[in-house]
Amino acid sequence: MSFHTPVLLKESIDYLVTKKNGIYFDGTAGFGGHSEEILKKINGNGKLIATDKDFKAFEYCKEKFKSDKRFSIYRTSFTDIDSISKIEFIDGFDGIFADLGVSSFQLDSAEAGFTFREDAPLDLRMNIEKGITASDVLNKYSQEEITKILFDYGEEKNARMIAQKIINFRTMEKFSRTSQLRKIIEQITPQRFHTKTLSRVFQALRIFVNNELDELKIFLDKSVALLKPGGRIVVLTYHSLEDRIVKEKIRYESLDCICPPGTPICICNKEQRLRKITKALTPSEFEIKNNRRARSAKMRVAEKV
Repeated sequence: MSFHTPVLLKESIDYLVTKKNGIYFDGTAGFGGHSEEILKKINGNGKLIATDKDFKAFEYCKEKFKSDKRFSIYRTSFTDIDSISKIEFIDGFDGIFADLGVSSFQLDSAEAGFTFREDAPLDLRMNIEKGITASDVLNKYSQEEITKILFDYGEEKNARMIAQKIINFRTMEKFSRTSQLRKIIEQITPQRFHTKTLSRVFQALRIFVNNELDELKIFLDKSVALLKPGGRIVVLTYHSLEDRIVKEKIRYESLDCICPPGTPICICNKEQRLRKITKALTPSEFEIKNNRRARSAKMRVAEKV
């Protein structure tokens, strides 16, 4: 089984863990790469709560850390951080972490349905027990809706043309396999752009069926509220849509006034809740050379004031 190689591992843990006896949250446990390092840095009085929607990742971590009483994991979205904190009788966290990358296991495994490199079911759900599949979208949505999904979530310039081909294809045959979508895109895309276009299209569908951007916004809102003073949030993003959301959230929460310029006195009652700890960090050339999937990563860090 090919697991996700943790990106910016040392940097993220160094910024996240500021108290040895702290309470921490890993919203994207995956196969335990970051969780394992967090557990190494906290002492016997510390605690780590984790979540992951993927069944295999959840089961793997449950087994991997079963003898560690400091660790708990829930098979759910990180947006449930507030409900989980109540279940665990936790008032706040000293550190909250999320790595928004799709794991190497999901990307490389045909069984997981995320790869376009092999023929697989056209699913793309993180939790295969909930929600609509990518094939549902391609079989049922209108041309305008598919165009908007590909453009908004994949930033695909040829979204309209691809959507038209999808509509034409489904009149003859229903979508069910990744190979069907790949064939369409390769027919209308110059060969040198095949991989990039396929990546953008599959990214767009994955983001849409998993509601990733809205879930990220919900997670960030709840995380800021649940951080203790001095507690830190560390988020790893892998494309501009995610990074923009995280960047704007930190910027907004770092302001103590949002009144229009020229307002004589502040009337907005805005309170600063975060302060930026560092500019966006990116992997070193050495890390990128050893892990190509790290090349688009950005890490942002903020602290509760």
